[in-house]
Parts: sequence; structure tokens; C-alpha cells
Amino acid sequence: MKGDALFIDYEYCSGCKSCEIACRNEHDFKRGQWGIRVLEDKPWQLDDGSWNWNYIPLPSKLCDLCADKVSRGEEPSCVMHCQAKVIEFGSYDELIAKVADKPKTMIIRP
Repeated sequence: MKGDALFIDYEYCSGCKSCEIACRNEHDFKRGQWGIRVLEDKPWQLDDGSWNWNYIPLPSKLCDLCADKVSRGEEPSCVMHCQAKVIEFGSYDELIAKVADKPKTMIIRP
């Protein structure tokens, strides 16, 4: 668990918030608490006329990478339920190589 992380390729996140709902249901968080939250970088136009609009799944301090599920050999709930399949779980070392090839990604070790 100590070396585990989430790889998030937010270039393709659709903003569906399935990860938020799955996490909340898994941990029974109170209203207004989140283990992962999808932030929206609202659309704004760049100088070249194209648009910037991103949805960015971001784990909070409450994220424990679904330690109970992972100990049973399962993936964290956010990974299992991500409809766009933009969240991956694994060791930090195996996920770090993915960042080099992708422009809108992050690795998070909550």
C-alpha cells in the first residue's frame, strides 16, 4: 500500500463524476465530504482560438486508495467505476513511466 498510487489521464475525463459517487458509496462519507472530487477548469478561449476545458479528478486527504478493497486484491472504487477509464491504480514505480508520454496526466499518492 505504501508505494501505491493513482495515475490520472485527465485529457480524456468526461466529467461524469462516477468516481466521486463510487468513492462516496464505498466509504459512506457525509454530505460535503469527498475522497475524490472532479474539478472543472471552465472553458476559456486560448489566443489561437481553441478552447481549454478540463475535468480533473483529484483525490482528497480522505482518500486511502480503498485500502480494504486493495487488501482483498480489488481495485479502488474510483478506478473500477471510472466510465472513461482515465484512472489507473498500481505502484508508483510502474505508473511513473506513463507520464512521459501523456501531456495531461498526474500521479497521486494520497
